[in-house]
Amino acid sequence: MTANRPLTPAELGVDDIVDSHHHIWRMADLPWLAGPMVPRIFGPYEGVRRDYLVEEYVADVTAEGVKAAVYVQPNWALERVVEEVRYVQSVHDATGWPHAVVGSADLFAPGADKIFRQQQAASPLMRGTRLQLHWHEDERFRYASGPARMHDPVFRDNIGALADLGWLFELQVFPGQMADAARLVRDFPETTFVLVHAGMLESAAQHDLFPWRAGLELLAPLPNVMVKLSGIGTFVHRVDEELIRLVTTTAVGLFGSERCMFGSNFPIESIWSDFHSFMQTWLRVAADLAPKARRDVLGRTARRVYSLAEPDDVR
Repeated sequence: MTANRPLTPAELGVDDIVDSHHHIWRMADLPWLAGPMVPRIFGPYEGVRRDYLVEEYVADVTAEGVKAAVYVQPNWALERVVEEVRYVQSVHDATGWPHAVVGSADLFAPGADKIFRQQQAASPLMRGTRLQLHWHEDERFRYASGPARMHDPVFRDNIGALADLGWLFELQVFPGQMADAARLVRDFPETTFVLVHAGMLESAAQHDLFPWRAGLELLAPLPNVMVKLSGIGTFVHRVDEELIRLVTTTAVGLFGSERCMFGSNFPIESIWSDFHSFMQTWLRVAADLAPKARRDVLGRTARRVYSLAEPDDVR
């Protein structure tokens, strides 16, 4: 590879890239996006205050070799989460994309399993649920109302319903919450937990890096935890190759490549990058991994975790 020539997946021995974390949306469906601009975790976001439909997403990613994708809920109003799944299923029916769905529900309300079953009836693509639990001393970075909401008994009852459906839970927490997260994961060994955005590392500074790695070390021995290598630009507001490399090599070293997977977090990352530049950075990082690890991180892990069809069977 020369500095000026794009790297291709084939040069890395990779013939299948899966995006394990992306969104599509109609702006009108998202109160947080359509409402007043406020400080948010990913900084100024004027660039995504618009519709981002599947046609644009597919054009972005297929040009870079992505063959399958997992839609993750972008915070529709909780009373509309079944409607959200119906919408995404209609998009899949029309286009073949996305290939799996992670929805949401109010997990702090009794009986969320009823919502889960309505979502499952609405779409065979359903694979799990996410309700963000991250809490931070800086209120701009908060979603949950407190740092330990995962111990709420109603929440835990609802998490307990996931195993019967074969669904996973997308676990989004900061490093300071990982001890509580490890307790949650241990208490539900039959459920797969996917650590979103690789545990929300804020920077490569030692005061951020040390607690993040310590938290990962609590989770790594638990075999039902997977790591989603997504959202690494969230706090730095750029595509930072060395930060992506640090997060990726640390996670693969602790969890093994068969438990780590690439995710784009588009269109959020489009606030600071086009998809080609973003993917080129990721391919350079993947080039540093062993061949098997490249294939796992860029596609094989996500295919297994989200029960996706093999590449030849994907529309």
